[in-house]
Amino acid sequence: MDATDRLLARNGYKEMTIDDLAAEVGIGKGSVYLHFKSKEDIALSHIDRIIEGLKKRLRHIAESEAACDKRIHEMLVERVIYRFDSVQHYSQSLNQLLARIRPSLLERRKRYFEEEARIFAEVLDEGECQGVFKIGNAMEKARILLMATNSLLPYSLSTQELGDRKEIEAKSTKLATLLLEGLLKR
Repeated sequence: MDATDRLLARNGYKEMTIDDLAAEVGIGKGSVYLHFKSKEDIALSHIDRIIEGLKKRLRHIAESEAACDKRIHEMLVERVIYRFDSVQHYSQSLNQLLARIRPSLLERRKRYFEEEARIFAEVLDEGECQGVFKIGNAMEKARILLMATNSLLPYSLSTQELGDRKEIEAKSTKLATLLLEGLLKR
């Protein structure tokens, strides 16, 4: 997966070949096919790895001892920054890099976002029980929070178009603060 990351950053999906990947890893082309069905499968597995790392990070924040509102704020910022950091070395957006696998990627994105929403919903439910939030349907609110922060993800814009990391962190922090204002019980 590290070799895939390097090749996607250097060449993009269209130019990456199984031969290149095998050479980058120092194995035979046949060995690659023992683990992956296709180049698409490799790229999707690479993205899965990024998302698994993100979910692990979100879970860590969700299970921390911080107040619920602070955890939600940190999680909203983290979901943007983690993705940004994971692809900041790419010169194109992920959509451009992976345009050929768009249908499979879009289907996986739905699953990724639902899995993230479940983590957020747990903290939202906890916050409602503690009287911090007025939520109602926590899963619905979690999906809305994710939808709002999706505008800052590096899927539709390249990291150059999004700006530098400090700008992205500032934008995501402001957005998280604004979103939390609507959740707090008054």
